[in-house]
Amino acid sequence: MNSPGDSLKSKLKNRELTLGSWITLGHPCIAEIMAAAGFDWLTVDMEHSAISTDQAQQLIQVIELSGCEPLVRVGKNDAKLIGKAMDMGAHGVVVPMVNSRSDAERAVAAVKYPPLGSRGVGIARAHSYGPSFEKHLAWNNAESVVVVQIEHIDAVKNIDEILSVEGVDAFFVGPYDLSGSIGAPGQFDHPAFREALGAIERAGKMHGISAGYHVVPADRELVTDRMVNGYTFIAFSVDIIFLGDTCRKGLAGVKEYMSGGN
Repeated sequence: MNSPGDSLKSKLKNRELTLGSWITLGHPCIAEIMAAAGFDWLTVDMEHSAISTDQAQQLIQVIELSGCEPLVRVGKNDAKLIGKAMDMGAHGVVVPMVNSRSDAERAVAAVKYPPLGSRGVGIARAHSYGPSFEKHLAWNNAESVVVVQIEHIDAVKNIDEILSVEGVDAFFVGPYDLSGSIGAPGQFDHPAFREALGAIERAGKMHGISAGYHVVPADRELVTDRMVNGYTFIAFSVDIIFLGDTCRKGLAGVKEYMSGGN
């Protein structure tokens, strides 16, 4: 675990810039390679991937032992799924489809132990399989991270109530789902999408909470655009995009050479 002053929790509180990415492939080498690249945090995606619970724990172990902070995006806002992710040793969770104050409150309660929340008490990897239970309990309620995903127009309508919930450390804009919820999937220049994004950004500034955005394409200019717009908690692409882009670009160069191009 990082020291409190250097933890992701602290950086989010101070709205310091952090860069992370998404893991959807279940092999530990993927996590090791990406952690070694220098990301501040990595999110194990258990919503849109085939990663199993066993694989997720291995990925969390590798990320943490590499000096990077592991997060888990759970499949849904479910106390058992959230508790299991935390028991595996995640430093926090990314919770999808948080559309109301009550959704946000349930997410926070599932992460925190009583009296701050209602997380079930058990012994697992997070507690060093027993000996570090008291240490983990204190760390968890002070340093664990709760990130809510704002990815539906209903969440935009309730954004002030969501971001006012005690224990919410940051939010992520899910651009594809948000655009889909207004009937314009993938149309990020659509007036309704831009209006919704503006409302989210204004609320984030008003509540002083770290604003996050998942830049899915591996395009650094899109990342810098998000920075300019005040986002400090940025997910830069995803493992399969990095892999696919590198393969396609490399192969295209080889084929161009084979065909006699310069």
